[in-house]
Amino acid sequence: MINQQDALTKQVHLLPDLYLKEECYNIIGAAFETHKILGPGFLESVYQEAFEIELNSRKIPFISQPQLELTYKDHKLAKKFKPDLLVYDKIIVEIKAINTLSEIEEAQLLNYLKATNIHLGILINFGTKKMEWKRRILFNDH
Repeated sequence: MINQQDALTKQVHLLPDLYLKEECYNIIGAAFETHKILGPGFLESVYQEAFEIELNSRKIPFISQPQLELTYKDHKLAKKFKPDLLVYDKIIVEIKAINTLSEIEEAQLLNYLKATNIHLGILINFGTKKMEWKRRILFNDH
């Protein structure tokens, strides 16, 4: 007999777009509002501060630059990872202010997910005329 958690896990693997959909929607909405007010041209630190104000105003829980443990083959590393934000205690949010997102930023986000065993990451680029964002999901099988 399959328990509910196993069934949910299988559904999430089959339909990853539904994983934390509402939380992701809330985060992206706050990012769009931040970008609408500021536009392109500021440093990442300015966007992060303004974005944090927007998250607070929407009562979206987050931790700014938390130190997360990294693992390698089930061994904790001494080196810690500090993402820009940990939102809802389960989503890594990385903020950029660059010309365009590249495979490098996406690869970094996927590596962070893998090393922290957090399953959802959002990459937000405030540096363009039209805000860019990418949502990445990674489920480790170990």
